[in-house]
Amino acid sequence: MTITSERERVIDFSKPFMSLGISIMIKKPIKQKPGVFSFLNPLSKEIWVCVIFSYIGVSIVLFTVSRFSPYEWRVLTLSSSADSTMAGRNDPTLQHPHGSQGSPHMPTSSMANDFSIINSLWFALAAFMQQGCDISPRSISGRIVGSVWWFFTLILISSYTANLAAFLTVERMVAPINSPEDLASQTEVQYGTLSHGSTWDFFRKSQISLYSKMWEFMNSRKHVFVKTYDEGIRRVRTSKGKYALLIESPKNEYINEREPCDTMKVGRNLDAKGFGVATPLGSPLKDPINLAVLSLKENGELTKLVNRWWYDRTECRHGDKQDASRNELSLSNVAGIFYILIGGLLLALAVALLEFCYKSHTEATRAKIPLSDAMKAKARLTIGGGRDFDNGRYYAPANAIGNTEGDQVHSNTHTQV
Repeated sequence: MTITSERERVIDFSKPFMSLGISIMIKKPIKQKPGVFSFLNPLSKEIWVCVIFSYIGVSIVLFTVSRFSPYEWRVLTLSSSADSTMAGRNDPTLQHPHGSQGSPHMPTSSMANDFSIINSLWFALAAFMQQGCDISPRSISGRIVGSVWWFFTLILISSYTANLAAFLTVERMVAPINSPEDLASQTEVQYGTLSHGSTWDFFRKSQISLYSKMWEFMNSRKHVFVKTYDEGIRRVRTSKGKYALLIESPKNEYINEREPCDTMKVGRNLDAKGFGVATPLGSPLKDPINLAVLSLKENGELTKLVNRWWYDRTECRHGDKQDASRNELSLSNVAGIFYILIGGLLLALAVALLEFCYKSHTEATRAKIPLSDAMKAKARLTIGGGRDFDNGRYYAPANAIGNTEGDQVHSNTHTQV
């Protein structure tokens, strides 16, 4: 029996052969399976939202400073000769800025800025993904924006990578209660103990504010008390995590090692006491029992018995193989990135189709031919365009677009694709 002062007045107890305390038994929470987008878990939702706004803000600031800084502008010259009407239009070359404008055979100067809003967004995205980009700021203000953005992404990506493995490889069990304080500060999970037992008496007489608060909660709800421990354990298992049992720790630990292995002990012990062998007052058995208990303690037999009956004969699995399997990522851990990849590819195909239709419409308007003819010509160009093996670029005859008498392009002129 549990040794208490009230019991000691009427019976004799042997020396305590097992130390114990009041503990909390709850139903073991179901392991949370990783979600499709669990790779986002290393950073909170607030951080992801701030990152998106930061990305947009940096792109806008970069676009603005590039527009105002004269060092981001450069002079381009476009050749206006007839032979470069098609080819030269798509291939501007940097020439002397003092070309005569208006002359049909002299270059025409033009100002260009690499950092349009689209290019600014692309530059910021490439930096965030820690990839290279074919453009970079040349002005001091633009380089300052790029530098602080690079530093920001360095720290953020490093922090994300450091936490990613832990979030993806561990199946987490989130217990609703982790301590007596958690139990006392909520009302959703009810809790009780064995009616008129030593634990019941402990809470009834306790002068500690935490335990007094717990007693008031239990005493105001008489249905939380149970007549037997088996009834309380059965209630824990069938209440779907809405009931906790205050039970002595040896019983708690023993039940947790028995099938169906759906209960667990949480938090610390609420007090410290011991189990003893009870005998009548003045019984001659008391001294021999005390000597036997002390002898078993000294030679370690009691510890061996605890390990034998509690843990060595456990009915629940706690093997290393089960834990090792958690270190491998499953498809469910990273399925989200595959969805994003597939979505991006489909979006790219849709945009390419829109670009194809828009360009066909533009060519049809310029060449004054039906849209269907322009689309057919574009399709033939896309599928059967020639290739220049010297430089690896694709070329097609300009008349593949569909020249008319109004075109001022020679039939041997080629358009670079």
